[in-house]
Amino acid sequence: MAYHKVNADQRAQGHSPYLDNDELQATALELEWDMEKELEEPGFDHFRLDGAVQRHPGNSQSPDLDLEPIQPSSSPKGRFQRLQEDPDYISHYTRQAPKSNRCSFFRILKVFCTALILFIFGIVIGYYARKKCPSPPASQEPNNPHIYHEILKEIKAENIQQIYRDLLQFPREDDVDIAMKILVQWRSQGLEDVRLVNYSVLLDLPGSSSNTVTLSSSGECFYPSGQQCSRDPKMLHDRDLLYSYAAYSAKGTLEAELVDVQYGTMEDLIRIQAITNVTQKIALLKLGQSPLLYKLSLLEDVGFGGVLLYVDPCDLPKMTDLAEKAFMVSLNSGGDPSTPGYASIDGSYRQNRLNLTTLLVQPISAVLARKLLSLPEDSVQKDRCVPLQLPATGKKMISLNIQSVTTYKTISNVIGYLKGAVFPDRYVIIGSHHSSLNTYGGQGWASSSAVITALIQTLTLKVKRGWRPDRTIVFCSWGGTAFGNVGSYEWAEDLKRVLQRNVVAYVSLHNPVTGNSTLRPVASPSLQQLAAESQSFNCVEKTRCPGSNVSSVQIQGDSDYFINHLGVPATQFSYEDIKASENSSFLSEALFPVHATKTEELDPAFVLHETIAKLTGQVTLKIANEPVLPFNALDIALEVQNSLKGDEVGVPQLLAVASRLRDTAELFQSDEMRPANDPKERAPVRVRMLNDVLQSLEKSFLVHQAPPGLYRNILYRLDERTSQFSVLLEALEHCKLHQSNETIQAALSEVLNSINSAQVYFKAGLDVFETTLAGKK
Repeated sequence: MAYHKVNADQRAQGHSPYLDNDELQATALELEWDMEKELEEPGFDHFRLDGAVQRHPGNSQSPDLDLEPIQPSSSPKGRFQRLQEDPDYISHYTRQAPKSNRCSFFRILKVFCTALILFIFGIVIGYYARKKCPSPPASQEPNNPHIYHEILKEIKAENIQQIYRDLLQFPREDDVDIAMKILVQWRSQGLEDVRLVNYSVLLDLPGSSSNTVTLSSSGECFYPSGQQCSRDPKMLHDRDLLYSYAAYSAKGTLEAELVDVQYGTMEDLIRIQAITNVTQKIALLKLGQSPLLYKLSLLEDVGFGGVLLYVDPCDLPKMTDLAEKAFMVSLNSGGDPSTPGYASIDGSYRQNRLNLTTLLVQPISAVLARKLLSLPEDSVQKDRCVPLQLPATGKKMISLNIQSVTTYKTISNVIGYLKGAVFPDRYVIIGSHHSSLNTYGGQGWASSSAVITALIQTLTLKVKRGWRPDRTIVFCSWGGTAFGNVGSYEWAEDLKRVLQRNVVAYVSLHNPVTGNSTLRPVASPSLQQLAAESQSFNCVEKTRCPGSNVSSVQIQGDSDYFINHLGVPATQFSYEDIKASENSSFLSEALFPVHATKTEELDPAFVLHETIAKLTGQVTLKIANEPVLPFNALDIALEVQNSLKGDEVGVPQLLAVASRLRDTAELFQSDEMRPANDPKERAPVRVRMLNDVLQSLEKSFLVHQAPPGLYRNILYRLDERTSQFSVLLEALEHCKLHQSNETIQAALSEVLNSINSAQVYFKAGLDVFETTLAGKK
């Protein structure tokens, strides 16, 4: 940028673009003076060089001076390169006819030699001057959609499929080995600046044998899958059984009565407490409807001692058969539990946090849940699925044994940088993840890694042809995602101050293809319009893209830290199966063991993967290259107003401040963003100021505390069914359980302050622009 400004200033003053180096001008003038001194003889008194003709500042008639100021999107060739490319350069001198015919061959030769020496000397100076002060790389017009199309057309389904299969050839070793192989793969695609970042973190791993559930009445022992306990060594060391557990659960044995709490909603708990005392009993809980950590916090609050967790088959898509499979969940809200809020670097204080809950939590299969409920195998009645439920009569006593082991392990992140040409200190982050949990979580990690590697392949190919993004694109493959997004949290905590200042947006590739029936785009309010535009621009035929609504709902994966701690706008595209019921939200918290063939069954031609790659690439390129960040301030204000519609609280202060926020955002968008998007009205200083405001739009909406499992960024709803602010909904539910208004008052204050803070932020931005304009006038 500094180079661009210097050139623009010099040209505005009328300097020649060919002779704006002081050292070169001085040398050329000395040589010219020497040559003229020697040629002060009759016949040569009018010898001159065109290159030494005096330039008059302000002479707009000269074609060399008729140059527009350099824009960030275009860069001129270096001045010495221009000289070298001019085939007529050495003939650019003229002389008048001699006054006398007494020219000798010796004098002509002297003139020729002097001119030749001048030319060679100029070439040498030009070479070293260019080496010392290289011109900025040439780039195409950044907001030209043809360039995006040219880049994205190189993404091919067959390439992604080949990368995917290559990834699955890696032997399932530990996290560091997998990360190292991904690093080698990225470098082989042409990404030069790639780093491996390691952290030693506390993980909760399976014990030497599987956890068990035993019926106290009969003594029957079951593994989490529903199989009866066996002493067969193969069965004891089966990875599917060992990894059917809840990471960071309490350890030990608990024998107690089983209580069916269904989905563990506030209504369920109020109903159960009216019937029985739940202290130190074991809850039979269905996954879904709301975040697991939130439901467990409620169960812990009312006094339960243990939880058996399962997925009701009625909540799964019809084509999905997971009834006989247990699964893994993590009870970690994010990062290394031993270093909460700070990075796990050498010398960090390690807290003793072996368990993150007092509850003994064990995931089980639907088959085992049916056995514990004493229900028949067939639950389908007249083509209608009947949800599992404990019969009203009879008590069931069980014994739960959990023996996972906490230990320190090294997890690795792969971080690659594609440096920006204009704003290298502004980052657009694309995140995928790699897994070290055998087949748990399916092959989502391989799909994720294949798509991001295909993007790297395409972008580096364009870089080799001379293109470069304006802003830096950071490619990240995270480790430890299954244990609570450990890798992304540690890296972001380590670089928190840098990321707070530099990160512009986060684009997620967490499990891009888990189904094949519908596209599900998720984006923060400021990016919803961009996500919708990219969706209509780049969908591959026969992939059912049109008509998908972009929403702002809580999503799984490593975008968590960037959304909830940095307030960074985020977006994600993924293919899923159509949800079977309204309770299907948050089922993705369960990591089922799915084999490699599953992904290729869902997308045999990898057309869906190609679509996700192009949608992700389109959004990334727009954010990385548009002079004005493609964020929509007004959409945030509209989202806030929609979240207050039909709210039971209906506090006048909330509605009033939300209305002021909308008015200010509308003024900001019309008065500042619209002119800045017009190249004729675009001033570099104003664009920089505008982008600074846009980059921090969502930071105002981070509340200090949120219930476990709920986003701190209040712009994100729990799911598509709810439009209200999650923290307000939870506070209202909490009031029903504890018969107190204290929680709702605190939540109302948090939301009110967030909306007001955003309104003040927009207003301050407008005031700055108005002051700047007044100063110019």
